[in-house]
Amino acid sequence: MPLNRSWVASANTPDTDFPLNNLPYGSFRAEDGEPHCGVAIGDMILDATALERDDLLRVEDEDEVFFFGDWTEFMALGAQAWDSYRAALTALLSEDAAEPEALVPYLVPQAGTTMLMPFTVAEYTDFYAGRHHATNVGTMFRGAENALPANWLSIPIGYNGRASSVVVSGTPVTRPWGQLKGPEDDLPRFAPCARFDLELEMGAIVGQPSEGMVDVARADEMIFGYVLLNDWSARDIQAWEYQPLGPFQAKATATTISPWIVPRAALEPFRTATPARERPLLPYLAEPGPLLYDIALEVALAPEGGAETVIARTNMNQLYYSAAQQLCHHTTSGCPMRVGDLLGSGTISGPDRDSRGSLLELSWGGKEPLTLEGGETRSFLQDGDTLTLRGAATGDGYRVGFGDCTGTVRPAPSDPLAP
Repeated sequence: MPLNRSWVASANTPDTDFPLNNLPYGSFRAEDGEPHCGVAIGDMILDATALERDDLLRVEDEDEVFFFGDWTEFMALGAQAWDSYRAALTALLSEDAAEPEALVPYLVPQAGTTMLMPFTVAEYTDFYAGRHHATNVGTMFRGAENALPANWLSIPIGYNGRASSVVVSGTPVTRPWGQLKGPEDDLPRFAPCARFDLELEMGAIVGQPSEGMVDVARADEMIFGYVLLNDWSARDIQAWEYQPLGPFQAKATATTISPWIVPRAALEPFRTATPARERPLLPYLAEPGPLLYDIALEVALAPEGGAETVIARTNMNQLYYSAAQQLCHHTTSGCPMRVGDLLGSGTISGPDRDSRGSLLELSWGGKEPLTLEGGETRSFLQDGDTLTLRGAATGDGYRVGFGDCTGTVRPAPSDPLAP
């Protein structure tokens, strides 16, 4: 698909994340101090809340869908509303729009604007769907012959995380305290995490509810859009707590998402083939067609006051299970899904060292530290480090991106119980 040209000139440049082909949804703090819904176009934000208020662009016959400044109510309206609103936005912002000057007062520069959570997270589930990541981690802890758990090639493994600690890009992340027990310790101790890490993931946002099990095709239709996702991980806390029930506090500190939800419709041209399978999936997980996307991903690390280093590059197509398969499996027990449920893909790593999506893998458990621009080394994150995730699908002369997904590590409090 070629570039769709817009009268917003910055949307036609090849390096923008936000051409007319994209039109992602976000929330921002408006001049009146209130949260507003917005649509990214080039280097600007189209104020959807103000357009609705002034009766210039509404969602079908609905009243005040965007009054509260996030996209949750819009998602609940379903696919017909999603499609018609996207078509109306495209017409208003296209190069041959009838009266573009009427929309100019509703454009806000992205630069300097505070972005907010774009939707209300109902529940959060994190999966473990990257084969290279699962193999690397398993090799470190169980050896190469037993790297993958026996069930991994048959079932999308996941755990229920904390919706309350999902934050938008730019929110600082405080190093957590927790129980630690190293090989030199007779008993556990309570201390700040020393092996704090990132996880490069994609997040799928559920836009429609379910009752009972849904098939893979229906699950795909239920997904409203995608975000970049960093599932911050306290590896030393996790090592002590995860047996027998899996991650708990090690994954509860924060999960950072990018500020823009890229709608599924914008990613349709970038569907890509399913991975090769050495073990057939059970029939309920079979793909009705391509479900993954060709989205290039990268992780950059900048120490406090230092230059940024890109430490990993990979692609969403490295996942073994798609978001639709994860969502389908999530419903097999009859578990109801809600509007605003967030599904983390699990760490997306590729086959090479520089395509590994976590420091645990990149430094091989701390045994092979990375060297950054400027000469500093890292095995795990230090205070003051800023992590930035980026991702985009590339079309013919344009890219469909998500904006930066960033977070800076703050020191652990000296007394976690202090007010």
